[in-house]
Amino acid sequence: MFETYEILVMAMLGSFIALIFTGFPVAWILAGLAVVFSCVGIIGYEYLDWDTYYMTNWRIYGTFVQRIYAQMSNWVLVALPMFIFMGLMLERSGVAEKLMVNFVRLFGRFRGGLGVSVILIGILFAASTGIVGASVVLLAMLSMPVMLQQNYSKSFASGIVASSGTLGILIPPSIMLIIMADQLSLSVGNLFMGALMPGLMLGFLYIAYVISSAFLNPKSCELPTDLPPVTWGLIKETLLAVIPPLGLILAVLGSIFLGIVSPTEAAGVGALGATLLAIVNKRFSFEMLADVCRRTTVTTAFVFGIFLGATAFAVVLRTLGGDEFISEMLQSIPLSAAGIVIVILLITFVAGFFLDWLEISLILLPLVGPVVVELGFDLVWFVILFALALQTSFLTPPVGFSLFYLKGVAPPNVTTLDIYKGVIPFILIQLLAVSLVFYFPDIVLWLPQSMYGN
Repeated sequence: MFETYEILVMAMLGSFIALIFTGFPVAWILAGLAVVFSCVGIIGYEYLDWDTYYMTNWRIYGTFVQRIYAQMSNWVLVALPMFIFMGLMLERSGVAEKLMVNFVRLFGRFRGGLGVSVILIGILFAASTGIVGASVVLLAMLSMPVMLQQNYSKSFASGIVASSGTLGILIPPSIMLIIMADQLSLSVGNLFMGALMPGLMLGFLYIAYVISSAFLNPKSCELPTDLPPVTWGLIKETLLAVIPPLGLILAVLGSIFLGIVSPTEAAGVGALGATLLAIVNKRFSFEMLADVCRRTTVTTAFVFGIFLGATAFAVVLRTLGGDEFISEMLQSIPLSAAGIVIVILLITFVAGFFLDWLEISLILLPLVGPVVVELGFDLVWFVILFALALQTSFLTPPVGFSLFYLKGVAPPNVTTLDIYKGVIPFILIQLLAVSLVFYFPDIVLWLPQSMYGN
């Protein structure tokens, strides 16, 4: 028989999963369930003589206020709106357009070269923005018409764009990693360093797939015939187009990795740098600045709305004994420690079909993180592994947000089925990257250990 607290924990988690499918805003679902189940716990504590060790009482509402105040005054989370501003400003600065034009002229003459150009720009843009939506939309608008004009298959082109855009959630500076660091009280700099090598590895795995597919199936990407010859002038223009975003990346990540500034201060540097790039490229206007500020405010409000709802949900779930329940459930699985981690990753992968990365990061990660530590694994390694598994959620239907972003701006002749077919190989590549990091932890741990010695 289940204990009372176990029944309540299962009911709370089950209610959340069921209500997700109603289409009601997730932030309100999380906050509403927190209020409902805290009332249930209080009634049981006060009048039904439930197990008082796990049951909540009226002090829980004071805890809500304390936790919410702590979240809103968290210095690390101040970096979120500035990184969002940086990404949106960079999207409007004209940097990506210059990169696309020059990369296509230089690399597009090779079979699969257009696809490789898109992925390289995706890597550069990922290390400059950390926003998947902006990356996918921009890459789609710039590259999809060109690839289709060069007779790339619709599914192949769709898979390249959607997967390249998702690199922004993993390659630092990543909004997801900032939130994960806050949830588990880890160093943002350590997570950024740990994610750099896996993120670049994943990008180069994409490139390897595109090149091999181009040679094994030439009909999927035919060679263009109207490109100018390669000259030193073209090479010079390409290098000049790469220098601005590369300089911004070095300014933001380099200052964090070298310990010169905190991630929050580096986010301010990035926001200023993106604005200067827009000014240099003559794209800046006060109307554009107002639009970027408005979109930054809306995006930040959305993130923090879910953040506060998840905070209240987590407080009640833990007060009811959720930590103990999840820990006992996982450790009762008749598998080795590595097997339990694989089960957690599998749950994360399946949850990504139905939930956004933000909800999974705020609800599941704080519950399983302590279990992983008890099993003797490095928490930085696990968080990056978790982030890699969670990255698949952007490409897996029915809630793959990259698929929605791409469909919204893709040419009309690109169907949803084309997009679904195109992302399947890239999902498999992402799972391959998870396997490589799982079996070779040094892919994550080498850079932080080299820099900090621990």
